[in-house]
Amino acid sequence: MHTSAALLDLHERTHRNLRALLEHCRTLDADELNRDLPGFGYPTVRLQLHHMIGAEEYWIGVLNGVVEADDNDADFPTIDTLVAWRDRVSAATVAWLRGVDPALLNTAHPHQTWGGRERTLAPAHVVLRTQTHLYHHQGQVTAMCRLLGKPVGGLDFPLD
Repeated sequence: MHTSAALLDLHERTHRNLRALLEHCRTLDADELNRDLPGFGYPTVRLQLHHMIGAEEYWIGVLNGVVEADDNDADFPTIDTLVAWRDRVSAATVAWLRGVDPALLNTAHPHQTWGGRERTLAPAHVVLRTQTHLYHHQGQVTAMCRLLGKPVGGLDFPLD
């Protein structure tokens, strides 16, 4: 059984890494941040970061009964705008986790998702998915930074 406290801990650790990754990406100039690199679903570092943050916003919205999938990546042209958005999304997730009924957290029930689809989901699994998703794309961004000649390290899941 998942608890809000455990999920809050996971979220804080994951976002500690995301903050560090965003800070590293400040070393990229605008051309590097927006350079298309073949072999990635989202072909630029900026679009990868945008997708990472947007996915958490989307899924926490679903848990709140709000389905919004139409954020515009052009609204987030810089690391500063992405950092500010990450801060807002992270705070929304923390607020949701602090306010959720513990019985609801682990109980699968119907949620409306994009396209009017209904999916039966346990909220704890949705939160876990948003955090593992961040690490998946963090790996892609670190590979992209390496290709751009600006490798990053030290972003393993923090144990302390």
